[in-house]
Amino acid sequence: MFEIDIELIKKYDKPGPRYTSYPTAPHFNASFTPADFRNEIIRTNSAQFLPDLSLYYHLPFCDTLCYFCGCNMIVTHNRDRIKKYITYMKREIDQISDLLTPGRKAAQIHWGGGTPTHLTPDEITDLISHIRNRFELKEQVEAGCEIDPRELTKDHLSALRAGGFNRISMGIQDFNETVQKAVNRIQPENMTRRVVEWVRELGFDSMNLDLIYGLPHQSSRTFETTIDAVMDISPDRIALFNFAYVPWMKKHMSLIKVEDLPPAEEKLAILKMAIEKLTHAGYVFIGMDHFAKPEDELAVALRDKKLYRNFQGYSTHAGTDLYAMGITSISQFGRIYAQNAKTEKEYYALLDGGQMPTAIGYGLNEDDELRRHVITRLMCDFELDFTAIENKFNVDFETYFAWGLENLKEMLADNLLSIENRKLKVTPMGRLLVRNIAMNFDGYIERKEDTARYSRTV
Repeated sequence: MFEIDIELIKKYDKPGPRYTSYPTAPHFNASFTPADFRNEIIRTNSAQFLPDLSLYYHLPFCDTLCYFCGCNMIVTHNRDRIKKYITYMKREIDQISDLLTPGRKAAQIHWGGGTPTHLTPDEITDLISHIRNRFELKEQVEAGCEIDPRELTKDHLSALRAGGFNRISMGIQDFNETVQKAVNRIQPENMTRRVVEWVRELGFDSMNLDLIYGLPHQSSRTFETTIDAVMDISPDRIALFNFAYVPWMKKHMSLIKVEDLPPAEEKLAILKMAIEKLTHAGYVFIGMDHFAKPEDELAVALRDKKLYRNFQGYSTHAGTDLYAMGITSISQFGRIYAQNAKTEKEYYALLDGGQMPTAIGYGLNEDDELRRHVITRLMCDFELDFTAIENKFNVDFETYFAWGLENLKEMLADNLLSIENRKLKVTPMGRLLVRNIAMNFDGYIERKEDTARYSRTV
């Protein structure tokens, strides 16, 4: 447990990237083509050492619109539309698997959305079967799925469990009824608890619950009730996300009245209360916005310096090649990022034309690869070994990162980090502001080439 300094958070709270990638997604562009993506798959599959696979499937459909949602999602009740999407996703699965070296195995699978469980149990079973027919999975594969309890039946969970899924992630956001009405997500606590009972009864290995602070009508007092209930439920992991109010990116967020959002002081008080209660209850603060029980693989990976970060957030599977399927999904391996088309129409047209459904992407240069390594290790290990980086990339660390190290002096004085014996270490308080620290190693920010609008760091 550590003391939260609200004044320090206020001092550094400003817009900045979440660094689920480097370079960040706003730098992806259409000069990276479907052919470039295909060629990189072929190139990396001819290597002598072939990493395990991480497979992501984007299932964008939802039953209702949550006003706070920042995901790429589609509200629909048209079952034919969903069936068509699954048919095309299977074609993409075939397209990818045909290019992979036989024998490569998936160590990780994740279904995200949208709401993957907006599929019927039969559709879930059918898609799992197709994936298993086209990809070889490791015996101890980590298979996770995001669920929404509001339209979920036990049959949905049974279909996932029978298909080998062993991890569930469920959004709560806030149990307060006034907050739920303001964001159009009515999810009573007893509904959530019933689903948690099903998850445990069916033998899933792990349960993650998502919370959001900064939603309309929230206060430290009301959100404490939600935190107490979540601790009583006792999930293995908790994500405590900052509500990123970005109506210029997500127009539906304008349905939330700005005057209903908690003032900055109250929002930080909510964060302080939540972190202090969760860490006092024994949860390990992973960093930024994640918590896990001490025995959870995420906490173990943090201790063993094996934590990793990608578009799904923090992960325990470093070194895997991420192949992502479905609209808007982003693959990451070798020296590239490749993002699929953002609309069904574009996605279907590319697949109908026999192409990879890639719309934009990015090929990393040497500077990008160095900075990606530095930022990833900083976000995951919360420390940097200057000598180790020099040995890996053949640079003089202090010279190469002179701009960033100069900028860090103020953070050093504020005890957000320490630098001794050519090692930078982030303090517990600094983990809350690790995005701010990482920005000092971002070449696009240093060169004033980053003009994207980001959410605030806290």
